[in-house]
Amino acid sequence: MTATSSPRLAGHALVEALVAQGVDTVFGVPGESYLAVLDGFHEHRDHIRFIACRQEGGASFMAEAQGKLTGRPGVCFVTRGPGATNASIGLHTAFQDSTPMVLFIGQVASDQRDREAFQEVDYRQMFGPGTLGFAKWVGEIHDPNRLPEYVARAFHTAMQGRPGPVVLSLPEDMLTQMTSAPVLPRVEPAQAWPAPGALREVRSMLLEARQPFVIVGGSGWDEAACNALERFVEGWQLPVGCAFRFQDTLDNRHPNYAGDVGIGINPKLAKRIEEADLVIAIGPRLGEMTTGGYTLLKAPQPVQKLIHIHAGPEELGRVYAADLLLQSSMSNAAKALETLAPPTTLPWTEWTRAAHADYEANLVPAPVEPLDMAEVIKAVQRLAPEDTVYTNGAGNYAGWLHRFCQYVGLKKHGKTQLAPTSGAMGYGVPAAVAASLLYPQRTAVNVAGDGDFLMTGQELATATAYGATKLISIVVDNGTYGTIRMHQEREYPARVSGTDLFNPDFAALARAYGWRAETIDRTEQFEPAFAAALASGKPTLLHLRLSSDVITSRTTLGAIRSAAQKRKASE
Repeated sequence: MTATSSPRLAGHALVEALVAQGVDTVFGVPGESYLAVLDGFHEHRDHIRFIACRQEGGASFMAEAQGKLTGRPGVCFVTRGPGATNASIGLHTAFQDSTPMVLFIGQVASDQRDREAFQEVDYRQMFGPGTLGFAKWVGEIHDPNRLPEYVARAFHTAMQGRPGPVVLSLPEDMLTQMTSAPVLPRVEPAQAWPAPGALREVRSMLLEARQPFVIVGGSGWDEAACNALERFVEGWQLPVGCAFRFQDTLDNRHPNYAGDVGIGINPKLAKRIEEADLVIAIGPRLGEMTTGGYTLLKAPQPVQKLIHIHAGPEELGRVYAADLLLQSSMSNAAKALETLAPPTTLPWTEWTRAAHADYEANLVPAPVEPLDMAEVIKAVQRLAPEDTVYTNGAGNYAGWLHRFCQYVGLKKHGKTQLAPTSGAMGYGVPAAVAASLLYPQRTAVNVAGDGDFLMTGQELATATAYGATKLISIVVDNGTYGTIRMHQEREYPARVSGTDLFNPDFAALARAYGWRAETIDRTEQFEPAFAAALASGKPTLLHLRLSSDVITSRTTLGAIRSAAQKRKASE
């Protein structure tokens, strides 16, 4: 499409601005507040498509997944009021996950503002930027001639420093005005590089260490950076853990890989981090989940020496008083680190070897009957293509993915893990739909809990409507909100309240949406069912019926209850 500066509707100019930024797919739920934009999508349908979703929460999750997969802002359109509030869950996920995203919200007409008009909300107040907010920036466009300027700024802001979401409010009357404003060129973020003096200090601190440990993660990584990271940790023989739900930053089969640093962490890995004398955090925020509630690294002053490398200057020193702070884009951080020459001998090679051995031992589960989730994940890994995108939302079922799924890593196939560090339920189904529509040549596998699935399960209809085929959703049905039930039994054993679920026949529900579906009760049924799903050429749901007692990859509900009862009896 050739950008034009001839008069056209502002809604059309907005679509042109998105195309200029390289956007070919947007997600949303249509609304009368931005009809002129919808008409723009029709006008430029050969260059960009609008995926109409079934609920704004699902649409915003799809856009967030788009941002993770592409490294550029995912784009979502919703209408005012209820549409915006529904979409806020994806916005919050993008903020906590540091994912570039732009949410466009239709707004009441300018002459109706501040009257509490139909569905009117002040989005600057609702999503106002801040360190604990929903967005990096919230803007409202009143002049159609400035629309390309606002779009370019939104893309810059979403990608610059620590990536994150931006909100642009679109008054309905502005979108129907004519504008001759030229479309601005594609935005590329400025890249930061660590200062040479700081790099020399990193090397000095490494040379003084005896038990170093590296934690990698966060957003902004690309193939070249991940390759450089691998060369850096190989050269220095460093053990590496991946931050919570950023397990694809380093190939999990690499001999230096020590495991995921998050919920359900291998106890041996947690102990190793606590015993480290130097921790180098490259990319993660070092939030609550990655630090075990700020205990693995004690806030604000860790016992270990800490080097924290992050793209956002506002993040450095916000929680931890690190010994060394480096601001760097992730695309450059590892490239800079690999320039550091290691000595000929290193005192921690056995430490690193043992860390990987602990990880491999953690891949061996205790058998569970009649349906073993560890074997389910291992079967998926055996059969699914190497570039498969795995998605999940929130819930204890995700622990089997964290523990047993070996993510190949960004260096070969781009993102292979889509999961919310925000802990948002309902993320996995829309994320898998987005992955399948954006990369139809790749397989997308969603693992969802029963409570998790029904929060956004209607997006199966979106997958059917737009022709997703290499898409499999594995629904783990144990009849309970498992994570909450686990905590409930730990704190108030045998006093179940509010956590039991009444579920539909998930296989029948999927068939109603036009999907293939099977119900599975035993381990030996899963592998042939999954193989058939891969070969079918149709989206498939596999309904796994599991006992509620199988609550995590490490223990049972009964064991948790028994331990809690004994503890309370002794108090």
